[in-house]
Amino acid sequence: MAVYAIGDVQGCYDQLRHLLDLIHFDPDQDKLWFAGDLVNRGPDSLKVLRFVKGLGSRAKIVLGNHDLHLLAMSQDVDKHKDPRHTLDQVLNAPDREELLHWLRHRPLMHHSKKRNISMVHAGLPPQWDIPTALECAAELEAMLQSDDFHDYCQHMYGNMPERWDPELKGIERLRFITNCFTRLRFCTQDGALSLRDSGAPGTQDPSLIPWYEMPERASRGQRILFGHWSTLGYGRHGDAWSLDSGCLWGGELTALRIRKKKQPKLYQLKCPRTMQPTKNHE
Repeated sequence: MAVYAIGDVQGCYDQLRHLLDLIHFDPDQDKLWFAGDLVNRGPDSLKVLRFVKGLGSRAKIVLGNHDLHLLAMSQDVDKHKDPRHTLDQVLNAPDREELLHWLRHRPLMHHSKKRNISMVHAGLPPQWDIPTALECAAELEAMLQSDDFHDYCQHMYGNMPERWDPELKGIERLRFITNCFTRLRFCTQDGALSLRDSGAPGTQDPSLIPWYEMPERASRGQRILFGHWSTLGYGRHGDAWSLDSGCLWGGELTALRIRKKKQPKLYQLKCPRTMQPTKNHE
């Protein structure tokens, strides 16, 4: 049995299927881990959702910012206006409710004790160790699956609060957790989130630090997979691996085979450009 972690698909169904052919994926034996953003901006979000859902227990998914945006739009909340979105195909599908229910019940973080590795969409703030991150993920997952889901969608957008405090409560606590798991790239030197800069490292304000390079990061020493950062591209950053290599923008779609006692093995598929590049590739 092989386990492959795959970067942001964002509706690029044909590229995903070609990548699975490249790695000789066996749905009866192998497992796929998806680092979030299954949907949006690519041409075939509906096909991607149906395919990944159909894999059942062979697939592990963590939610990304575009996945949460789809859920918010399903509640008639669209405060993050994006004229480039391609989500109507999902929202108008005959199996819409089944797909959205399934998506609401996906986690924000996946942790494998067996392989000693964790996966999130964006990042972890420097104050969180792995147990704390898993507890915070469980809090947000419970909200997504609760009767208060609509109210959460109305208030989840925003950059504040920017600093972790274990005493945070209510929507401010949930918004901070949401931003860490689905939007984080840079932190300030004193450990606050900085959500405004989103280009490649080196383009940001020099006082900002990529989250994985924070010197006193509580999760340091733990292997972490993440997506979200297409301008960063694939790479190993100490104990963290970035998996979003910009398939949507004419880059690659990345699969990383996760092995217990060996270094992960890289596979990449060169992709045609589906969208014109932007500065930040949000």
